[in-house]
Amino acid sequence: MTTISAAMVKELREKSGAGMMDCKKALAENNGDMKLAAEYLQIKGLASAAKRSARKTSEGYIGVYRHHDGKTAIMVEVNCETDFVARTEAFREFCQELAIHICGCNPQAVRREDLDAELVAKQEEIFLEQAKELGKNAEITARIASGRINSWLAEVTLLDQHWMGEGSEPTVEEKRAALSSQTGENIRIHRFTRLVIGECSAE
Repeated sequence: MTTISAAMVKELREKSGAGMMDCKKALAENNGDMKLAAEYLQIKGLASAAKRSARKTSEGYIGVYRHHDGKTAIMVEVNCETDFVARTEAFREFCQELAIHICGCNPQAVRREDLDAELVAKQEEIFLEQAKELGKNAEITARIASGRINSWLAEVTLLDQHWMGEGSEPTVEEKRAALSSQTGENIRIHRFTRLVIGECSAE
């Protein structure tokens, strides 16, 4: 039986954002394996967050980021259940960092279902035609086209993007779920707006 040290608990807590006791339990359940413990917390956190997803979110905070050149600004509304959580440092820090992420990664919508249906259909058509040019059979062609549309959706949808654009980082949705687990409340990324000098704003 591996001894679970305070340093191990601290490391997992910093990586996951989960509580100290949850981290200690996760490490104990997985014999001190940091990777397995992190996966354990993620599964537990996502499951708990799913149960909270139906709860009303009438409070929140607007994260704002203005790029250093003064020509681009982002506003993002993130909702929670109580004013208490909305005023916490962890919640507001998430909102501010999310605004920075949106500035750098330029998502087109929060969720896949928020994307314009005509735009998605057009991309599907383009990827299918590209796949056909490879000369594969119909099944493989469809699989290639499906893989490409999913990759594209992950690039343009905020919740599917990797945090700060780093592929090794968790997705925005995973960060949201971790915050939801940490606060015990339903956390919802509602909408964002990008303002760029000389361009129309978009939500």
